[in-house]
Amino acid sequence: MSAPVFTTLGCRLNAYETEAMKELAGEVGLENAVVVNTCAVTAEAVRKARQEIRKLRRENPDARLIVTGCAAQTEPETFSAMDEVDAVIGNTEKMVRDTWAGLAADFIGETEAVQVDDIMSVTETAGHLIDGFGTRSRAYVQVQNGCDHRCTFCIIPYGRGNSRSVPAGVVVDQIKRLVDRGYNEVVLTGVDLTSWGADLPAEPKLGDLVMRILKLVPDLPRLRISSIDSIEVDGNLMQAIATEPRLMPHLHLSLQHGDDLILKRMKRRHLRDDAIRFSEEARKLRPDMTFGADIIAGFPTESEAAFENSLRLVEECGLTWLHVFPYSPRPGTPAARMPQVDGRAIKDRAARLRAAGEARVARHLDEQQGRVHRVLLENARMGRTEQFTEVTFEMDQPEGQIVTAKVTGHDATRLTADPALC
Repeated sequence: MSAPVFTTLGCRLNAYETEAMKELAGEVGLENAVVVNTCAVTAEAVRKARQEIRKLRRENPDARLIVTGCAAQTEPETFSAMDEVDAVIGNTEKMVRDTWAGLAADFIGETEAVQVDDIMSVTETAGHLIDGFGTRSRAYVQVQNGCDHRCTFCIIPYGRGNSRSVPAGVVVDQIKRLVDRGYNEVVLTGVDLTSWGADLPAEPKLGDLVMRILKLVPDLPRLRISSIDSIEVDGNLMQAIATEPRLMPHLHLSLQHGDDLILKRMKRRHLRDDAIRFSEEARKLRPDMTFGADIIAGFPTESEAAFENSLRLVEECGLTWLHVFPYSPRPGTPAARMPQVDGRAIKDRAARLRAAGEARVARHLDEQQGRVHRVLLENARMGRTEQFTEVTFEMDQPEGQIVTAKVTGHDATRLTADPALC
């Protein structure tokens, strides 16, 4: 019998949880199975999940096919009705060893084909931790799950549940183990990272966690934080940005739009001036700071003038790495019931945003010419600067290590550098 095959769709947190599921499935001896960890962020994501399931069934006709993840949580009936699917597992159940033990012991007989409970009743994060997901150089640590906010375009709270935080002591202990295993960079991940701590005693903030990690794990060379909601950034996080060189100068901002009326219709908690003010303050504290951002093109009721506000925000916030999402209505969300923008306009606006992002990347790469960076090697010929810019080398470098190199040029997306010039 063969080991199970895992396929991940969607976000970095899903990828993290796939690694955890691999360990759980291995512990209980699950064999001859295909596991699809789905995404539900858009209707298109669900369509792609169904497409992937059909493809995997054709490629693995005799395997048992298990569907889990956010789409399985929000639409279990959709997937259980598919002839290709043998079992549907919810987001809570997928992180529990007994779930996988049941699947391994009796896939068809006593095990329920659909195991999806009410995600809103979950009050704790999964206890299963993994040591070392990522490249040999970078590891990802889940510190938070779920979201208490209800943005009108987003189905994710119904797939992930309400916000739950991993206690700081547990996070620190895991990071210590990762450093002992040779990892030079750790990335803190979550669904709504800046809400970390709100459900813990004394309600600590994300900045408190960052400062605690840097203090108690002095041998950790690099700490990164993934996507944040800038309006929820606390004072200690700003202090860390200003004073802690081991906290990397790269922040990915969940902005979504640049027009105040659209932001209100999205039920976001910030206005455009808040985003601009945060970006200016962070860059003043850390001049080498770079920003990524999520921006939605074509949200319902978006006029050309409203879109232009998003386009201008790229320059006004100094955004470099854009994740552009053409809006598509997600059934079950309030935005799906709002007046929709014409699909051709959405496609055109998304393309214009991407072009603005490409221009910002080109400018950023030009600015690095001749500069010296400390590059963390992800493989022998490629690494990333502290600002998360990709760097390539002509000669093999020590994988997993941090090397000092001088930038010699770039292509459209990556720098080239030479350690011998330093």
